[in-house]
Amino acid sequence: MTQEEFEHIAPTLRELMLSVGRSFFGNDDDAEDVAQEGLVALLRFIDRMEPGIRHDALAVRVAKHCCMDKVRKRKASPFVPAPMNEGISPPGREVGASPHEVLEAKELHEAVNKAVQHLKPSERRLFEMRQIEGLELDEIARLTQIAKPSIKSIVSVARKKVFEEIKRLRT
Repeated sequence: MTQEEFEHIAPTLRELMLSVGRSFFGNDDDAEDVAQEGLVALLRFIDRMEPGIRHDALAVRVAKHCCMDKVRKRKASPFVPAPMNEGISPPGREVGASPHEVLEAKELHEAVNKAVQHLKPSERRLFEMRQIEGLELDEIARLTQIAKPSIKSIVSVARKKVFEEIKRLRT
């Protein structure tokens, strides 16, 4: 796909990504970040995208990953390492954070905590190791004696379940 072809479909993909971001975070600022990061990610792979076909599903998938990355990267991230079945520690108040931001972080923390608790124990364990503790696949495979492709698959399914549960809880 050429740069010109991408620029032609980018507005449609951006709207899809905005929708995913709004559903996940419930606000336009974070949704804008998700859309921007998602388009940049797609632009990096422009040479692998085939022209003339719809890339909606790819855009939605990239946006979901951007949402999870954004949650992980926040300083007041609700993803704090915690022993299994004890939940995730609540976010602390950041210096300079507005009351709205603190409330939003708390609500997101609660939604993520509930969503993670709905995972099967095996899914939750691998999800926490990868997404919360930030372990690499090689390390998880070494610790659990599970093949890397299986870990990737299980964590991907768990991410999707967490995303869908958060979406359900926030509507």
